[in-house]
Amino acid sequence: MIAIIDYGAGNTASVINVLKDLKADFVLTGEKQIISSADKNILPGVGEASSAMNRLNELKLIDVIKNFSKPFLGICLGMQLLCRKTEEGDADCLNIIPVKVQKFDSEKSKVPHMGWNQVELIKNDSLFYDIENKSYFYFAHSYYVPENEFATTVCNYEIKFSSSIRYKNFYGVQFHPEKSAEQGIQIIKNFLSL
Repeated sequence: MIAIIDYGAGNTASVINVLKDLKADFVLTGEKQIISSADKNILPGVGEASSAMNRLNELKLIDVIKNFSKPFLGICLGMQLLCRKTEEGDADCLNIIPVKVQKFDSEKSKVPHMGWNQVELIKNDSLFYDIENKSYFYFAHSYYVPENEFATTVCNYEIKFSSSIRYKNFYGVQFHPEKSAEQGIQIIKNFLSL
């Protein structure tokens, strides 16, 4: 069973729709017992990082997430929350991946980064099985994870940034697979088969 972590940060509906289409066994929940005993977790996210971290703290989910040993997927803000810290609200995050999330420079490019952009595979990763290198995915974000040793793909927007990351059982994608057509559905399928 997959737990979609419900912490009040949007876009759960589109993730739920994809999982329904794929006939996956899932539950939307903020209950720590259900989340810790799930086979997989998905941390979706559209929203502001410091309030999202406050909410995870209120739900007593921070240690539950950090100690989760099965496949875990953070989407968009959910990926950023896996990092050490973010410039958004100067918030401490989950510190699973020791990288600081930064804001795009609005003097160099249009912020937020919205729409379709190409993703380049820099490490073989099971999440990208059966997906062509340099496929397009849908992005909507003002903050980014700099390119780092945990990046599995990069995307170019003003600078190269991490479009997906992985550390042990923790996977993160900056783009929205649930809004990224067939290649996005394939990402979800690959996560389900981990």
